[in-house]
Amino acid sequence: MSPRSHAPSEPPPDPSATPPAATRGRPRKAAVAAWIGSALEYYDFFIYGSAAALVFPKVFFDPDDPATATLISMATFGVAYAARPVGALILGHVGDRLGRRKIMVFTLILMGLSTFVIGCLPTYAQIGTAAPVLLVLMRVLQGLSAAGEQASANSMTLEHAPEHRRGYYTSFTLNGTQAGQILATLVFIPVAALPDAQLYTWGWRIPFLLSIAVSVVGYLIRRNLEETPVFEEVSASDEVSRLPLADLLRHHWADVLRVIGGALIATVSTIFTVWALAFATSDTVGLEKSTMLWVGAVSNAVALLAIPLWAKLADRIGRKPVFLTGSLGSGILVFAYLWAISAGSYPLIFLTGILFFGVVYSAANGIWPSLYGEMFPARVRLSGVAIGTQIGFAVAGFAVTFAEQIAGPDGDDWLGVAIFTAAICAVCSLTIASARETYRVPTGRLGEKPDSAARGGAARPNGSTRPNGSTSAAKSASA
Repeated sequence: MSPRSHAPSEPPPDPSATPPAATRGRPRKAAVAAWIGSALEYYDFFIYGSAAALVFPKVFFDPDDPATATLISMATFGVAYAARPVGALILGHVGDRLGRRKIMVFTLILMGLSTFVIGCLPTYAQIGTAAPVLLVLMRVLQGLSAAGEQASANSMTLEHAPEHRRGYYTSFTLNGTQAGQILATLVFIPVAALPDAQLYTWGWRIPFLLSIAVSVVGYLIRRNLEETPVFEEVSASDEVSRLPLADLLRHHWADVLRVIGGALIATVSTIFTVWALAFATSDTVGLEKSTMLWVGAVSNAVALLAIPLWAKLADRIGRKPVFLTGSLGSGILVFAYLWAISAGSYPLIFLTGILFFGVVYSAANGIWPSLYGEMFPARVRLSGVAIGTQIGFAVAGFAVTFAEQIAGPDGDDWLGVAIFTAAICAVCSLTIASARETYRVPTGRLGEKPDSAARGGAARPNGSTRPNGSTSAAKSASA
């Protein structure tokens, strides 16, 4: 084909190349959309955690058996995590087939509506056992939504980001998640301070009803977001996987297992956010609800600063060292934090909580979006990250239920809970230690197997290979 005949159309963009001036704003726009959308969506997700620890045992379950009510309420928190692998299968498939943007819009709407409905549900006193059934149903919908949110936002930011700053840009998704947790906590602080008669009748509903505004804002932000050039290139070259799950499990099953093991680090978040809060405010310890909510808010505020700093460091020294610092450090500091709660010392609780969750845990929490996303090629990236993380998160979600049982009938065995959490952190560390370091791998070669060249296939921009050794970029250039 002559140069003149090819001139009217531009070659497909090479995602591994420096973006032209017209597209240089996209990484920032994608990161902002991921940050704001994640903050708004995880506001919805985290207010459930606060309510499950402080309110739901007395609102949706039998008040005559408070110990069982608390245990079941914790289990409903984990139900969303059990639903997330199912959502990951569905939304991962759709996202790798139709694009990242569509999933980002859909998940936000689903989360907002299901959360709003929770605020409208009748209580156990009004309709009996039908109340917790409806609550669980809405929690399942929340889980389905969350399954696609982070994976789609991570893929969007990673595929828009400059190669040498992928860790920094993808960290905005988790930074937004922490912001959502802060927002949820700040909204719940005045609600928790209400007299019991008001709290357990109408006060608890306010944070959930506000989610309708959350959904509208998030939709307006995300509806005009552009699809990533990486996915557009894959789509234009007709290389979108027909069955992303089959492709993923056939060629990338080992990395899926690594992501599952690494995603167990979310156990730290659920223990800190839910179990430790319930432990601290229980009759055994008797700390103030509002003060303990402030511990979470301040720790998450510190995390907003720590996450991008850890991400910048990971762009310089690699993903694995930073993640391992966070996972191993969290396994140690959980002992200090739970001990401080058992001692009832507010200064020590704030100090250890900030260091534990705000600083050290942020190293692992802020880095996993780039660490996991870089394990897969574009054609199965959303499925790989979604399925791997959501299976790991499902275990983490039920960690609060396990912890409640480990703590014993009196709920005071904090040492057993700390050992359980530390053991999970050790598993995460060992799993990620076996992964490849990818921070210097060009975007177009992410997910490429080390022996692909030996088999005679050269890497294509989406990480797949062509048997004859030619790439789509090379073909375009030669044309």
